[in-house]
Amino acid sequence: MTTQVPTRFPDDELRALDQLVADGVAHSRSEAIRLAVERLAEAHRRDRIGRSIAEAYAELPQTPEENELALASAIAMAEAEPW
Repeated sequence: MTTQVPTRFPDDELRALDQLVADGVAHSRSEAIRLAVERLAEAHRRDRIGRSIAEAYAELPQTPEENELALASAIAMAEAEPW
């Protein structure tokens, strides 16, 4: 199901929408707007997750032992690469 959402755009934004359609980024103004909303929502979701992860590490930081283990693992993986 879809719902029509009437909105108004200034001329410069309409020109930008039309250019996206002309360049083949979207098939229509509506699709360009839907793509923009999807991308904004995904960026917001990723930002929320990132903040959540950062807050968790701030509440319970890694110990020096965990840091040493992580570094040793990273070095081992890099050395195992057939560069």
